[in-house]
Amino acid sequence: MTAETVQLFHTCLLNELEPEAGFAVVRVLERCGLRVEVPLQQTCCGQPAYNAGFHDEARAVARHTLGVLAATEGPIVIPSGSCGDMVIHQYEALFEDEPEWRAKAHAVSARCREFSQFLGERTASLPPAALEATVAYHPSCHLLRGLGVRKEPLALLAAVSGVTVAEVQDREECCGFGGLFSIKQPEISGSMLERKLDAVVASGASRLVSCDLGCLLHLAGGLHRRGSTIQVQHLAELLDEAQR
Repeated sequence: MTAETVQLFHTCLLNELEPEAGFAVVRVLERCGLRVEVPLQQTCCGQPAYNAGFHDEARAVARHTLGVLAATEGPIVIPSGSCGDMVIHQYEALFEDEPEWRAKAHAVSARCREFSQFLGERTASLPPAALEATVAYHPSCHLLRGLGVRKEPLALLAAVSGVTVAEVQDREECCGFGGLFSIKQPEISGSMLERKLDAVVASGASRLVSCDLGCLLHLAGGLHRRGSTIQVQHLAELLDEAQR
């Protein structure tokens, strides 16, 4: 029986700054019996330009990305709520006045799933997993509010034998990263970060997990400056570790 093929849209941050998280994504998907392909011509999804107001530049990047992904087959897995929201929702908004490209964006977006969302739809194929850890989960804004993914990451964590999901006060509050927001409004961003980290530390968690590397880098930096020993991981990294 031929394994189902999925496409990995690896995102810039995973590919450039935390490739091990990308390898973890591949290993977890392969353990589900899937064949993972990585389109070699993929680049940035264009979200930084889009958020900065450079919509013409974002459209140029989106056209390239749509061309690359449209030439593939099978589901497209995106290990980032932020990039997932861009491809799934904002591409169609970018091409609102260009029917041909809007149709292409719609066709590609229909194949896209964020990593935890994709696994949440295929829990029967997940291998057994065990890990002794108390885990705080941070739901990134784009994942939670953009894609509406709330239950899946928590369910995946709860399914790991030995994992205790810590109660974090105001869990769904933004961590203060927000991409360009953290650069344009560093004082507000920093204040939001400290509030979030106070809640994570108070939860008693030994690990902090999220599905967006941007948030994780922001949170990890704050914890490092505090001298904290809390381990920060992408959800894929924890699942990969637990399944071994």
